[in-house]
Amino acid sequence: MIDFEEGTRQMDIPEILYRLFYPRREFVGDSESPRAINHFVVVDEGIKIGCRFYPSHEKGPNILYFHGNGETAFDYDYVAPLYQKRGINLFVADYRGYGASDGLPSCTHIIKDSHPIFKGFKAFVIENGYSGRLFVMGRSLGSAPAIEVAYHNQKDLTGLIIESGFAIAKNQLSRLGVRHLFQHIENPLGFGNDIKIKEITIPTLIIHGEDDYIIPVSEGRALYGLSGASQKYSLFIPDAGHNDLMVLGMHEYMKAIEEFTKR
Repeated sequence: MIDFEEGTRQMDIPEILYRLFYPRREFVGDSESPRAINHFVVVDEGIKIGCRFYPSHEKGPNILYFHGNGETAFDYDYVAPLYQKRGINLFVADYRGYGASDGLPSCTHIIKDSHPIFKGFKAFVIENGYSGRLFVMGRSLGSAPAIEVAYHNQKDLTGLIIESGFAIAKNQLSRLGVRHLFQHIENPLGFGNDIKIKEITIPTLIIHGEDDYIIPVSEGRALYGLSGASQKYSLFIPDAGHNDLMVLGMHEYMKAIEEFTKR
């Protein structure tokens, strides 16, 4: 049996943490334009994770969204209207130390916290009368908690969406410049994205920029190839990098998500 917790524990060292996480504190009150509601999920004693819900339609799809590094849930005030316009409800979750959340980020916590966050997301939409199907989505760093949630909750989810995600741990460690710290391990587990996605059989959509220099498109193609889903889809956007997918391919990007969530 694979010990995924050991994989994340091995990465919880200062040389990796300061390269991997760029937390930014921020707090914004509930707003009407765009409509957004702050919500907090307790993940541990004395630790709450800030989330932001952007409602659109009571019967629309509900996406639990794990954002990329250096971002916060409040940044999605500028993105959420694109989802709301298409009848999609967006629930964006922060990480420890990000936004209005307590604590400090770590590889172990970003995975462990995804479980109470998913439960909190599910309870929130049900209690507030949103009856649409449930999806989980992760962008970049968020691909790890999104894949973790999908791996453990396939009966509750309709689909998984990964944008600019990473697949293989040793490649990620090389990009971070710390591969030498794991010379004694031929195939380090890391977050285990490449292993977990093999067991995820719910419909899956992989989105990646062809010119991504932060997480190469080869990682997105690897996730697509490894995916255990019989219904899997991909969108590889020409000329797009890591942070300009929605600028260079907004129409294709949102069309793919809308069709996937309403298929």
